[in-house]
Amino acid sequence: MRADRLVSILLLLQNKGKLTTRELAKELEVTERTIHRDMEALTTAGIPVVADRGKTGGWRLMEQYRTNLTGLKVNELKSLFLTPSAQLLNDLGLTKEWEEARQKLLASVPSIFQKEAGNVWERIYVDTSTWRQSPVKVESFQILQQSLWDEKKLQIRYERADGETVDRIVEPLGLVAKGSTWYLIASANGEIRNYRASRIIAASVTAETFSRPEGFNLAEYWQDSTDQFIKALPKYEVDVEMSASIVPRIKFTGRFVQILHTQSPTKNGWIPANLCFETEQEACEFILGFGDQIRILSPKTLRKTVYQMAKATVEMYKQD
Repeated sequence: MRADRLVSILLLLQNKGKLTTRELAKELEVTERTIHRDMEALTTAGIPVVADRGKTGGWRLMEQYRTNLTGLKVNELKSLFLTPSAQLLNDLGLTKEWEEARQKLLASVPSIFQKEAGNVWERIYVDTSTWRQSPVKVESFQILQQSLWDEKKLQIRYERADGETVDRIVEPLGLVAKGSTWYLIASANGEIRNYRASRIIAASVTAETFSRPEGFNLAEYWQDSTDQFIKALPKYEVDVEMSASIVPRIKFTGRFVQILHTQSPTKNGWIPANLCFETEQEACEFILGFGDQIRILSPKTLRKTVYQMAKATVEMYKQD
């Protein structure tokens, strides 16, 4: 513990320049007497700690004393100081460790780059959550991580998309965060599959170890898996004319619909477009939500379905 504290004192002085005994004691949650003993230990170890007296006094390191990272360009340094998603760090239980590592990294940067590197924290922030996100707690997340590091097989109870529950023994290969949703990548019976972590009802690490597939690259696997998933998605294309006023809203709700292409506005100001949905039902519900702001051109069967849905809605409210 004392060794960690001495390193923390050294990093604090490198990053902040000068601190009083009281400030150090408060920062490290120890007594002022402990700080004085720690300063003696640093001096004995050959660390050039200087005590300035007076109102503006405090502890500092002699100038030019610091550990430097060499050979890094400015933009390379900036990339190291980008803040990862706070939510994902919290999920992994690494928030405190990341903050400490960030201080150590800053202390290692050459002084001429420190201000520019530190400014990255104030100018770029990564937020992976959605605007109306419902927090999903993954009960077995720590167990999943443990099995990954220990390379031990994992017994899970998993709820599939259709609601059916299955028990499996899997070999965990990695964790992937898609937005704020975590997926366990694991091998089962020689086949690599993706499991949504929030659907893992229960998990336990077994005593049996396994060997990772030779040459397996998690990032490459995930990209290939994502590409295949997108290609396999069902497509239902619709030709429409849209009021110009709703085009920005439709682009914003791209999660539900994809605009394949648009054409120049017609004489009446409407914009012809080709929209893509996953299913006819999804297309009906989406288009109906915009009322008289979207006119379906084709397929004609969809026009009839939307008409029937709209008619049924009117009849329902008539009964009230």
